[in-house]
Amino acid sequence: MLAIYKKEMRSYFTSIIGYLFLAFFLALLGLYHYLQNMYGGYANFGYALYGMRMFFILLVPMVTMRLMAEEKRQRTDQMLFTSPVSISGVVFAKYLAVLSMFAIVMIISCIYPFVMTKYGQVNLKQAYMEILIFFLLGAAYMAIGLFISALTESQAFAAVITFVVVLVTSISSGIGGIIPSDSKTGWLFFALLFLIFCLITYLIMNQATISFMIGILGEIVLVVLYFIKPGIFEGAVQNFFDCFYILGRFDNIVYGILDVSDLIYYISISGLFVFLTIQGVKKRRWS
Repeated sequence: MLAIYKKEMRSYFTSIIGYLFLAFFLALLGLYHYLQNMYGGYANFGYALYGMRMFFILLVPMVTMRLMAEEKRQRTDQMLFTSPVSISGVVFAKYLAVLSMFAIVMIISCIYPFVMTKYGQVNLKQAYMEILIFFLLGAAYMAIGLFISALTESQAFAAVITFVVVLVTSISSGIGGIIPSDSKTGWLFFALLFLIFCLITYLIMNQATISFMIGILGEIVLVVLYFIKPGIFEGAVQNFFDCFYILGRFDNIVYGILDVSDLIYYISISGLFVFLTIQGVKKRRWS
């Protein structure tokens, strides 16, 4: 596992990707820090991070697109599958490598609140809690990028899909707000969503019969619910999109609302997608 971790870290610093990520992130963070905290006079370092959060749309695909896809393209994944390291160890090593890249810039960002104390009073406890939750936010997005990279051998395709997913989860609350909240629209939305879920299940498991049966049963349940209790679908679309508004949890801490559930939320997303990546790779190994 350590050897794979070192290999991944070496690959970031023997190519331009690692340096681009570090330079781009630090340059933007420095700019937002100057505009919000130094020039703007705001004592809350979270405002600088708040401006940075939308750039995950570009930064996450940059560092995650090659994690698993490159191994598949070069057929070196077969060597990993036959190595003494378990599939879980391989996936964790790659995930820890990309987290280490992100941790470097977050550790450097810890300097900024101390700089701000030279010019006024700063709530250091809140500042470092904001940095922690911002790191967990990035960790969640990178776990999603890792999972998407494991689904394809094309780095470009992985980057595009990751870009779309991060974008949608960044603006999902606004998307839910423009969709009608009546029960019929909600029912149609979830019927379509369940079909997409079945398609993803088929792509991961490669079991057409199981995916088809799940789809049929799910659609029957949705139809029965609609005719028995249609009110359950009213406003359900907005609630659904709010659940996927990943940035919302970070916004809470910026405005001074600290909730342990926010930490659990981001850690759970990271754990879920790392687990899905492991299961997807295991399935491909035995196919």
